[in-house]
Amino acid sequence: MTYLWIAIAVLLGAASLLGMARLVVGPTILDRALSVDVLLASAIAGIGAWAAFHRDPTVLPVLLVLSLLGFVGSISISRFVARKQRDKAESHERSGTP
Repeated sequence: MTYLWIAIAVLLGAASLLGMARLVVGPTILDRALSVDVLLASAIAGIGAWAAFHRDPTVLPVLLVLSLLGFVGSISISRFVARKQRDKAESHERSGTP
């Protein structure tokens, strides 16, 4: 059981580190949004693994809130980027630049 915990910790830690690297380096807002989703998924997986091993159902509401937060955040950012690109395209059309 200890080896399994070590493997889970290493994999989730690696995913978190790669997500943090993409958050710092990522040139676009979509790269940063994706990295926040990776960090959130890592946290959800870690909490879920802990709950499964300890057979503790009290953290299920926390998992539900985190998953809803990730979903709503992703949708909000994608709508923001889509609106920004649409406004940019409309301004190019009005100015006559390709």
